[in-house]
Amino acid sequence: MTDSQRIEERLGFHKIRASVEVLCSSDAAKKMVHDATFSTDVARVGKMLAQTDEMRVISMLESGFPDSGYVDIYPFLVHLEHSNYYLDVISVAKLRTALNTMRQISQFFGNTKEDAYPEMKELIKPVVFFPEITRRIDGLLDRFGEVKDNASEELGAIRKSIKEKESTISRRVHALLKQGQKDGFIDKDSSVSVREGRMLLPVTASNKRKVPGFVVDESSSGKTLYIEPMEIVEMNNQVTELHFAEQREILRILVDFSDFLRPYKEELMLSSKILSNIDFIWAKARFAVQTSSGKPVISTDKDYFLKDARNPLLQKVLEKEGKKIVPLTFRLSKEKHILLISGPNAGGKSVCLKTAGLLQYMMQCGFLIPASESSELPFFDRIFIDIGDEQSIENDLSTYSSHLSNMRLVLKESTPDSLILIDEFGSGTEPTAGGAIAEAILEEIEKRGAFGIITTHYANLKLFASASKGVINGGMLFDVKNIQPLFKLETGTPGSSFAFELARKMGLSEVVVKSAENKAGTEFVDMERHLRKIARNRRAWEERLARIKSTDRTLESITDKYQKELSDIEKMRKQILKEAKDEAAEMLSEANKKIEATIKEIREKQAEKESTKIVRKELSDFEKRVKESDGGKDEDLIARKMEQLIRRKERREKKKRERAERSGELKSELKKREVAAAGKGASPVVGNKVKIKGSDLIGEVVAVEGKKLSIAVGSVLTKVDVSKAERISSNEFAAVAGKNASHRPFSVTESDDISRRRLEFRPTLDIRGQRLEEAINNVTSFIDDALMTGASPVRILHGKGNGILREEIRKYLKSMWSISSMRDEDLQRGGSGITVIDLD
Repeated sequence: MTDSQRIEERLGFHKIRASVEVLCSSDAAKKMVHDATFSTDVARVGKMLAQTDEMRVISMLESGFPDSGYVDIYPFLVHLEHSNYYLDVISVAKLRTALNTMRQISQFFGNTKEDAYPEMKELIKPVVFFPEITRRIDGLLDRFGEVKDNASEELGAIRKSIKEKESTISRRVHALLKQGQKDGFIDKDSSVSVREGRMLLPVTASNKRKVPGFVVDESSSGKTLYIEPMEIVEMNNQVTELHFAEQREILRILVDFSDFLRPYKEELMLSSKILSNIDFIWAKARFAVQTSSGKPVISTDKDYFLKDARNPLLQKVLEKEGKKIVPLTFRLSKEKHILLISGPNAGGKSVCLKTAGLLQYMMQCGFLIPASESSELPFFDRIFIDIGDEQSIENDLSTYSSHLSNMRLVLKESTPDSLILIDEFGSGTEPTAGGAIAEAILEEIEKRGAFGIITTHYANLKLFASASKGVINGGMLFDVKNIQPLFKLETGTPGSSFAFELARKMGLSEVVVKSAENKAGTEFVDMERHLRKIARNRRAWEERLARIKSTDRTLESITDKYQKELSDIEKMRKQILKEAKDEAAEMLSEANKKIEATIKEIREKQAEKESTKIVRKELSDFEKRVKESDGGKDEDLIARKMEQLIRRKERREKKKRERAERSGELKSELKKREVAAAGKGASPVVGNKVKIKGSDLIGEVVAVEGKKLSIAVGSVLTKVDVSKAERISSNEFAAVAGKNASHRPFSVTESDDISRRRLEFRPTLDIRGQRLEEAINNVTSFIDDALMTGASPVRILHGKGNGILREEIRKYLKSMWSISSMRDEDLQRGGSGITVIDLD
């Protein structure tokens, strides 16, 4: 067994190979999976990862990419270099399938955006299409892969003769059958039998001499003989000769086609290699979707950061058992380049070590890894591994001797660019000596600067790591209350073995456990107790910090929301003031005109007393109306309204804070309100004015379908449950409509604009990499467009990452009245990285 095979077997990579190999269609792609090796070529591996990641996105979001037709045509194309070689019918059919698949792939990428999938477009760029080849094949084979009758004039004539001869034979045999039945030497219910393509008469054995011909077969009882009549023999011989002629003509056609194909051999062989490579990449991409894998960041400064990493082999086993895997997260660097993991037995130490090693090996073989895409992995020139029992009877090596042999190789050949994986470091011999040797080896590895992940139970190694510059402690968490491991790694502090707790759980008597604690010494017991206390305190502070961060994010979101609302109110205020001033100016202009007209009328009537009184009264009345509509009063009114709005916003914010503290009381109050609302009157009917609960939206009921109402909100028609709408009066409708006129949750557009949106609308929104505020604005517009165009369900691609963007977006979506439900996408199409939304 080679060194790479041993590493793959220890880490489980050979099982990853087998899983991907099953997903390949062609033997060439399966061979690529088998030949995938650990590479230190950063550029080559980076290209492989990018290609696989693009195909992963295609498999999740795109349609139209061919998922079949990947056949390997290279083996028979390479033989075209021999002039006497020709393709058979099956090879020609495979060639047609491969060319059609390559054409579909090329058309798919040709129909995508110019900047989409650059690596895959670069891969297929050398492919050259020859339409004449496809035309010749279509003229040669039918859709079932058989040579057509009109492939040549000679073949058509031969097959026509065969059909005529076979028809003549059939007619003559049936005539002989009827005559035999009439003469009594063939049973009345018998029929013509066919053996090896020859038509035979079933004659009773006692009458065999009455039918001249050859006996070809007999029944199992021997009472019936199957005879080929003599007069049919010659006709069958002629048909056989025609079949020979048919095969010779097909051979000539295939030879001519092979000669025609020979000049295109090199281009076709290149296309074949590219098609097999696409099959290989396609298989890796589908495996990545199955395991929720992504493309990590390739670190150039020796930062080693695994986030939410999962062992795909363990994850598959746990999923079958209905369990969830606990993801692994840790960080190493040039300064802290060795992680020493300690903790209880069966707590997950070895799983962490194997997960890190397997994912590193997968990445450097060009496979996407099941971890967050923000993970950063450097390139290592070599992986050294010491996992499990490697004792050898042939080489007379004990378990500990094999460990020492591996350590000798590590100290001899490791470099700062190496990754060292050691499980149960120092075990297998007397603890004191084993621990001392392990500490000396660890010190030497630290000096070399090599990266390492090491598991151990030895206290001296934990103390060494605490005082070391290059080694960092890590401990597997343990639930002391329930006495069970949590399978979660915590870096910064060593883990406790919890040996005494486990002993008590397994039923050992307290006397025995207390005796063991006394024998271990107070120093050891105190250290274990301090480790547990440190771990508990750290978890408590981390939980508190997480709550603070969550609260900060919520407050920031609320602040941004109200800042936007206040900005909208200020714009509305300025608009109202402008309209009021314009109205005042218009009225002032009208007043001036009225005054001038009054003065003119007084002068014309020469100040007649009665007329003057009437005119002055009209002027006085107009002046009174002007004063009553004074712009200053409007402005004062607007200012008061603004103050009311601001106070209302402050009260709303205060209520939201109190809501978190009194959620139980509020739920009870909401329930009472719902009961009270339900008793107000009958359900809305067509023509009623209604208000959608939990929002400022109002509309008119245009249809009632069971428990669903169709409500016209402006020019938009929406469906909601009867329970979500409440009847309002016409006056209330008019009041709310006026209030919402300048800040509706979505804009009302003309019908031609809606048609344009429907044509341009895409049911998937990609917000990966966006800030929360930008993402929320884009999601709001996206949901508005989906409602206008009637699209449902729709998808939001937010990625997995650390889950913050997904969490905040889903919180926001829950507050939107138009959303009936949301869920994760199917695992094959992206899982929790995509939210699927159903709209009312």
